[in-house]
Amino acid sequence: MSLLYQRKGPLASRSRERYNRGMTPTDRENLERWDRDHVWHPFTPMQVYAAETPLIIREARGCTLIDLDGREYLDGVSSLWCNVHGHRVEALDRAIRDQLDLVAHSTLLGLGNVPSIRLARRLVEAAPKGLTRVFFSDDGATAVEVALKLAFQFWRQATTPAPRKTQFLSLTLAYHGDTLGDVSVGDLGRFHHLFAPLLFPTLRAPSPHCYRCPLGLKRETCKIDCVEVLVEQVRANAATLAAVVIEPIVQGAAGMITAPAGYLRRVREVTRECDVLLIADEVAVGFGRTGTLFACEQEGVTPDLLCVAKGLTGGYMPLAATLATERIFEAFLGPPEAGRTFYHGHTYTGNPLGCAVALASLDLLQAPTGLTALPAKVARLGMWLDRLRAIPIVGDVRHRGMMAGVELVEDRESRRPFPASRSIGRAVCRLCREQGVLLRPLGDVVVVMPPLAVSLEEIDRIGATLEAALRRAGESA
Repeated sequence: MSLLYQRKGPLASRSRERYNRGMTPTDRENLERWDRDHVWHPFTPMQVYAAETPLIIREARGCTLIDLDGREYLDGVSSLWCNVHGHRVEALDRAIRDQLDLVAHSTLLGLGNVPSIRLARRLVEAAPKGLTRVFFSDDGATAVEVALKLAFQFWRQATTPAPRKTQFLSLTLAYHGDTLGDVSVGDLGRFHHLFAPLLFPTLRAPSPHCYRCPLGLKRETCKIDCVEVLVEQVRANAATLAAVVIEPIVQGAAGMITAPAGYLRRVREVTRECDVLLIADEVAVGFGRTGTLFACEQEGVTPDLLCVAKGLTGGYMPLAATLATERIFEAFLGPPEAGRTFYHGHTYTGNPLGCAVALASLDLLQAPTGLTALPAKVARLGMWLDRLRAIPIVGDVRHRGMMAGVELVEDRESRRPFPASRSIGRAVCRLCREQGVLLRPLGDVVVVMPPLAVSLEEIDRIGATLEAALRRAGESA
């Protein structure tokens, strides 16, 4: 079966009575109460959440999630950007079941397991040439944390040690996860400002945010001046700079900020010139999300460290990996007494179930028909996004592959944002949810990021629903 198969219509309808067989009103009330009383939801204002009727998902099929009452919701954000092939995909389900018949988990600390070995080989074969070693972890945050620690330790143990190289450079508005190292190289104040006393200092280069250019320039006439600021920062700090950390092509949590063509290539050029490592955080942008298997491919870039997660397992299991070059790996070799070992790991590192489903997901992605349907879907999504530009509260639309962000503003001429108290992005997503389409905002940027397996008809539904919600919100604004 092709990865991006076209489904032949919506889920088969079924009566509430049949759907709720085994789910009594008391069961539902208990689940809702226990959810409010015990579950602490991430990135969620809990006082607001507790005051509303919670949406509790019971099952899913294809690109649709189904709640306790049998109501269906089109998964317009890929279950937080990780679902690739849809839900309940036969090949992925079977991979996990087959692995359960062998072993569910075995540590990688001093042992190997078959799926992790095979997955490491597949990742090396698929990734940009030169990445030869794979360190497994649990999620995107840990993948980046591993890369930061590897880069720091590398310069102390390199053939020509450079112990002064302790700094990292990242972009303004960057988001790389929520562990303390990731927060240090991140720059989203609304998430992380409270933790400032716990963080290490980081150099910042301006984000390539063409709609709100940090240099006050116009995209039509600038020559990607923001990357030249980064170039000068790297050159000026090369003696103390361990690595540049960047999300290739798209800064996701920053609001789907898309870098101009050539930006990533220029970053790679200056890091090579100055012997500074490049860490590419492809947690959100990898596995077809930007149109190619890896975003770095689009500009012919091989980073020194490549971080992947989210779509690695097709959205089925928590699994991440940090890929490294042989140069970096060799700096950690030596007898135990030399103390060159990378003393970092996680209990479920290289979990066989996660690795087995990741192998099955890669099979679908790399099949001859795996990504062939994607250009038509990208174009259809782009068509709907272009329609949104005419709506008065839409300030900017940013789009790459199957990733998009629609920024809402109170005034288009001045690009003045709505007051935070209006929560306009949340209000628009609420309207979409009422029509059976699940979207999630980043502040006042509405994210559209459906599974790659979404059909053209489902894209039409997302587009039409979002357009109607934006017009309705605009009228009330």
